[in-house]
Amino acid sequence: MMDTRDTLLIGDTPITNRLWLGTGKYGHMQTMKDTLQAAQSQVITVAVRRAEWSETEDSILHHLPDNTILLPNTSGARNAEEAVRIARLAQAAGMGNWVKIEVIRDQKYLLPDNLETIRASERLVKEGFIVLPYMSPDLMAARQLEEAGAAAVMPLGAPIGSNRGLQMKELIQIMIMEARLPVIVDAGIGRPSDAGLAMEMGAAAVLVNTAIATARHPVLMAEAFHLAVQAGRKAHLAGLGPVSASAQAQASSPLTGFLGERS
Repeated sequence: MMDTRDTLLIGDTPITNRLWLGTGKYGHMQTMKDTLQAAQSQVITVAVRRAEWSETEDSILHHLPDNTILLPNTSGARNAEEAVRIARLAQAAGMGNWVKIEVIRDQKYLLPDNLETIRASERLVKEGFIVLPYMSPDLMAARQLEEAGAAAVMPLGAPIGSNRGLQMKELIQIMIMEARLPVIVDAGIGRPSDAGLAMEMGAAAVLVNTAIATARHPVLMAEAFHLAVQAGRKAHLAGLGPVSASAQAQASSPLTGFLGERS
């Protein structure tokens, strides 16, 4: 179990599990429910425009674990105006005041529009939303989002749904080192080792969907990601050892003499 003293604060809400999950691409609702429980995620994101919000058996709400922090996202928004409208609809439907801003006009690579994302974030923060913007990794954009009042920033690791891992590693590392907001790596993470690496780098959390939902055994994969995130976080807190600039080996024990011999 994650040390409850190591908490991530988003708004005024403490988060102890740094593996966040999406709810798309599952073949069956029961599989999704079992997977979410295996991951033990507190924060779960749902696309507002693609969800059925009734209280029937077909509703995604019926299958979410208890004590879930719902993070509705504005997937499908092509500009700031549409993102704001979707966020307001989610709040009116009783989904709370957290929102993941997604503004995407590019339909080939599905890369977020940082400028429109900043505009939507500015408006929604003023309306009292806890705003978590999905963005292309860019330090200057992250600083503008911080000035706008965002609670965190969510840079993509690779194109969404690609499972290609941390293709944007260097840019994300710069954001982690320089941005004053929590950095939550979102999109493209394909393996538990990718999630572990992001956490070792100092990411505050990771959000995973495709890599788990499309695995042969999603529940088992969710457990693997859960452990990887824990391991990566503990490694970051422990402080990774220095990396040698040389390829030459350095013995960890003396290479001369034997036990009991006197020099």
